Amino acid sequence: MSDKVAVVTGASKGIGWAIARALLDGGCRVAIAARNANELDRAARTLNAGAAVHAVAADVRNPADAARLMDEAATRFGGLDILVNNAGVGRFANVADMSVDEWRQVIDTNLSAVFYCCHAAIPHLRRRGAGWIVNISSLAGKNAFAGGAAYCASKSGLNAFSEALMQEVRYDNIRVSYIMPGSVSTGFGDRGVGGEADWKLSPQDVARVVVDLIAHDPRSLPSRVELRPSRPRK
Repeated sequence: MSDKVAVVTGASKGIGWAIARALLDGGCRVAIAARNANELDRAARTLNAGAAVHAVAADVRNPADAARLMDEAATRFGGLDILVNNAGVGRFANVADMSVDEWRQVIDTNLSAVFYCCHAAIPHLRRRGAGWIVNISSLAGKNAFAGGAAYCASKSGLNAFSEALMQEVRYDNIRVSYIMPGSVSTGFGDRGVGGEADWKLSPQDVARVVVDLIAHDPRSLPSRVELRPSRPRK
């Protein structure tokens, strides 16, 4: 990964921050993005990578912001090689109780924003002659549950989107993968971290999968990874 340029969305904390840290440790230069500029600046400081990290405040639900993010990363670092679509939101309620705004927030963040980022990134990746797109999905994309209609639909759609995109760009030497973690200890969706969540995956577990995917020989394409806690609660 030495000298590769990566963009990681939703990188101010949790899984995104851990992915950015792992890519920087591997020698990448990384543009991190999130909506909250203060949290993003704090994340950049804690990454402590100097000029190798660049923070871009952007709401990737906005196509113009997604395009600006890719252009700024490519301008700052001279190109783009890796896109990690990690930005996500969880809103959990029964369909009858969920507002239209909550539904749109989940679908726009977890699915539409990935399209906007990929649409903006692909021309940059093609100019480099190769690249990686890694989409962070969820096991909820194949295991639906009550109260999770919006979230499960968004992740199921992301899985199908990733598989179609993989077939579209593979002959451009752009490899597309998606990772489906189970429970991760991040506090996502107002769920616990630490203590009662010790059985969960850590953000670093997901980051390691991202790095391992990128390290694969170009002849191979691990297009989907399911990642589970080894000893979940009974």
